[in-house]
Amino acid sequence: MKKIFFLAIGLLVAGSVSAQRYYHSPRNDRSGDNNSDFYQPTVGFEVGVNVSNSVSSYNSNYSTGGLAGLNAGITFNLPLIYPLSFAPEVLYSQKGYTAATQDGNFTQRTDFIDIPLLAKFKVGPAFNFYIGPQLSYLLSTTNTYNNGFTISSEQYYENNNGHKSFLDGVIGVSFDINRSVDLHARYTIDMQQTDNYGNTYVPDYRNQVWQFGLGFKF
Repeated sequence: MKKIFFLAIGLLVAGSVSAQRYYHSPRNDRSGDNNSDFYQPTVGFEVGVNVSNSVSSYNSNYSTGGLAGLNAGITFNLPLIYPLSFAPEVLYSQKGYTAATQDGNFTQRTDFIDIPLLAKFKVGPAFNFYIGPQLSYLLSTTNTYNNGFTISSEQYYENNNGHKSFLDGVIGVSFDINRSVDLHARYTIDMQQTDNYGNTYVPDYRNQVWQFGLGFKF
């Protein structure tokens, strides 16, 4: 998990350096072109990795292990007024966490459709800042128990509250490698608790996710 995290950070740093070289090289120093490009709506797609775990709604000492997953989907960029754009997305996103219990190791993996509704601020030639809400729709949950001797798994399609829809908050940044490709990093957390009826295996928690990925614009 740590290797994935640090690899993603390294890619973002490398992408930032590459982007700065691209936008500040003599043959690409075209400020007027960059400003005119800003007002062109774009459609694209992105793919990346989630590094997720959970935090308790009530217990600050509660902690879980991280779980790696996939995120991928369609992106839009709708310019409003410089430097502000509306950037909605539709993503498939894998989340979850691991936990050590008195009966063994527990892993929960959840599959979501996430719809970030983001405000995008262009704050430099190659740097963007994102913030906004996200609507998340639960597709399925798989709980796996490993007591060291046997592994059992169960799958269901709603949480213990009978809920499938959640509201999240998102904050993030991106670096434009060129006009068609960007590197991005985000932090997402549930604005409402996922389960009101916690127990040893399914605690009362909120998902939190670090997302790293590449975006491609058409």
